[in-house]
Amino acid sequence: MAKAPKKRQQKTGLRQRAFYLDVLDALTKERTFLAIVLVTFLLAAALYQDPKAAMWLGFMLAAYSAVANDSIQSLGTFIESNKHRKWWLLWLFTGGIFLVTITASWLIFKGDVTYQRLINDANETKYPHPEEFSFFQVIAPLVLLILTRLRMPVSTTFLLLSVFSVGSSGVTSIVGKSMSGYLLAFALSFVIWYFGYEFIRKYFRQRKAHPSWMFIQWTISGALWSVWLMQDGANIAVFLPRRLDLGMLLIFLSVIFFGMGILFYLRGDKIQEVVSEKVRISDVRAATLIDFTYVLLLLYKLLISTIPMSTTWVFLGVIGGREIAISLARRKKGYKHRYKALRLVARDVLYATIGLIISVALASGANPKIQTALVQSFHDLWIGLLGLISY
Repeated sequence: MAKAPKKRQQKTGLRQRAFYLDVLDALTKERTFLAIVLVTFLLAAALYQDPKAAMWLGFMLAAYSAVANDSIQSLGTFIESNKHRKWWLLWLFTGGIFLVTITASWLIFKGDVTYQRLINDANETKYPHPEEFSFFQVIAPLVLLILTRLRMPVSTTFLLLSVFSVGSSGVTSIVGKSMSGYLLAFALSFVIWYFGYEFIRKYFRQRKAHPSWMFIQWTISGALWSVWLMQDGANIAVFLPRRLDLGMLLIFLSVIFFGMGILFYLRGDKIQEVVSEKVRISDVRAATLIDFTYVLLLLYKLLISTIPMSTTWVFLGVIGGREIAISLARRKKGYKHRYKALRLVARDVLYATIGLIISVALASGANPKIQTALVQSFHDLWIGLLGLISY
């Protein structure tokens, strides 16, 4: 009888040892990345009190981390369905669109590269360029970089813009528009894929993609990338003055253009797995249909308001609605595939929610006004709950 507890102890010890070995192996594989994070964190701590140094450090971090994390929504399906093509060809195509889109905003809006997401014609903004940067503002893109490495599709808008908001309204307006975007995207994507599943499945299986699909996909992907830049370019430019002179424009364009080159060379890096694991995304026709749905929603949201929005939440709505619709429309017996789809969707939403919580925490640290407003909101909520309980 004494042997059973001893065997359990041995099994527990083996599991613990395996866990520690896995952690050690992961740390060894990521040692270069961890070294970069440590050096950058120390740089942020040393330079955040110098406005110019903090501005450029924050911008450099935001330029790569924002595009790297959001590559899954704006370029993820494009990268996945074109993984057989040369990386530099994809880079030059999307890089050229980036240069044209941003330059057009700079010319039309007199130095503003964000399509008035950060400033209007009267120079009014909820996200002013700070005279002095806080430590939380500088490390916000570093936090985003870490979450990206962990394959978490968090909202760059929440993480990067919230720390620059002058008050809680700058945060709540983004949250409201983003949540409505998620629900609209989920519903539209679900309707398209559920009711069109049989036709789409037969058409995709029985026929090879016509060569014209490549032209259609590249056109829609290019339009999506351009509209995404109009929405989310503000997440990168938020560290720079609200209106850029020619010299700063050239730096802005060069840093992001060559950063995109690194991203395409790495084929989207680890965050690309969020797209790769979804059903039949590598089919050029499926990828095109997803991007077409997504670009329509972004255009709609772009035109109705200049309030910044989390395009990540809209993209998760598009992908989530599709996954759930396919799992329900399939004729396979059992619930295994449905549970898998639900698990994938729930995980993506959980990660995005974690990003939102981290964003609010960083914003609270960077701005005492937001902290006070949040404390008051929680206080009011607690009083309301107590009132319901006592009633």
